[in-house]
Amino acid sequence: MNYQDTLNYLINAFGGAEKLQKLLGVGPSALSNYRSRERLPLSQAQKLSKIAPQFGFHLDPYNLQISFINEKKKPEILLIITGGIAAYKSLELIRRLREFNLSITSVMTAAAKQFITPLSVTALTGNKVYSDIFDFTDEQEMGHIQLARRADLILVAPATANFIGKLANGLADDLASTVCLVTDSPIYVAPAMNPHMWSNIATQENCNALLKRGLNFIGPDEGNTACGETGSGRFADTVFIVSEIQKALQKKQKNLKINNNMPKFKSLNGVRILITAGPTFEPIDPVRFIGNRSSGKQGYAIAASCAAAGASVCLISGPVNIEAPSGIRLIKIDTAEQMKTACERELDVDCVICAAAIADWKPIRAENKKLKKSEQITPHLALTETLDILSWIGHHPSRPKLVIGFAAETDDLEIHATNKRKEKNADWILANPILQSNASVFNSERNEIFFVSKTENQYWGADSKTEIAKKLTRKISDYFSLFNNKKSYELSNKH
Repeated sequence: MNYQDTLNYLINAFGGAEKLQKLLGVGPSALSNYRSRERLPLSQAQKLSKIAPQFGFHLDPYNLQISFINEKKKPEILLIITGGIAAYKSLELIRRLREFNLSITSVMTAAAKQFITPLSVTALTGNKVYSDIFDFTDEQEMGHIQLARRADLILVAPATANFIGKLANGLADDLASTVCLVTDSPIYVAPAMNPHMWSNIATQENCNALLKRGLNFIGPDEGNTACGETGSGRFADTVFIVSEIQKALQKKQKNLKINNNMPKFKSLNGVRILITAGPTFEPIDPVRFIGNRSSGKQGYAIAASCAAAGASVCLISGPVNIEAPSGIRLIKIDTAEQMKTACERELDVDCVICAAAIADWKPIRAENKKLKKSEQITPHLALTETLDILSWIGHHPSRPKLVIGFAAETDDLEIHATNKRKEKNADWILANPILQSNASVFNSERNEIFFVSKTENQYWGADSKTEIAKKLTRKISDYFSLFNNKKSYELSNKH
């Protein structure tokens, strides 16, 4: 890899730019300098080389060469190439995967062969390419079930809308789709298609169905596509894909070391949690909006903590600049109305945590064109209230067992929190003062919480948003532990 590719790989491998900056003890400008000068100081490279094995690879600090940690057996990747124009990028992807001592076997669909040849793929992988499920020789050499089971991980790259649709609907009309249906290995999907095709409701519903079944998506990126249009649908950067695959293999290796007969207990196993986070942007015109200063950090920290405790987490997020936690399902929205629609679709859960700072008002009418300044006329902005989502959920006929809200206040914290809990029919309210130690809570790493429930009012004090998320997770775990014990007791008494 060249220097820029290596730096991009390291940024992703260590969890994003912010985490890499913390590891190096530098700010964003330093990382920008490393990129522009094409030089990572030796002292910094040595820091990373010491911790790289924890992330599944070795880093030579002197020449920035990356190598995968050798296992007794090379990890096996089954690469499925489907028929899109991005198929040619799979050749570069194979080359990069091979750099990490991975064994690659490929399955090509009939359409994929219209873009690249099996001979090219064989030359790069060093292994035979499989295509036809009815090929007698192929089935004798390695049947499709063995092909699926031998793989440590299946990567579909690129994945067309057609193939995603096959997976979502359980079709098995060729070798590639049959392998995906019969495998018990993790499947990673790297979509590539026209932006309108990607945003089509049919494609999105298929993707959501696959996410719910545990499949993992890498990309797509935004940018110019081969068809000449711009938008989301571009094949993800190959360096990013390789980094994500390496993380997945490292995670699988760690999981294999856990005794299967004694699985690690997680306090929220089986609990489904819906979390809202970040601000909403209510459009005034195509340029301006009504919003707020929420960064989404507290909601994202809660999502990460709940997922780590074993919960099945869906995070509905307004516009933020935060990397999504691993192990959660993310739905991105812009407006309060979009958030309400998303919540309505996902409301079949055990717990809802409303941490989003939804705009209280929106323009009655959003202009289609940018409002221009005029010396004669100052535009009048007529506002209307947005839907109170916490109250709507609290009074919903299908209200979840546990409803939690947040209240950002400037004064009378306990009074406002107590009233809000009753008015919204929430179980718990976490109230936080907007100004803390003369600094705003928005976009900071810390928070201060006053906890209110039906039975107790408790001052949690000031702490990092990560620690507050962990404390809330423990409280949720205790609640469901008591709830399940009570339910079991009532059932046993009935019998």
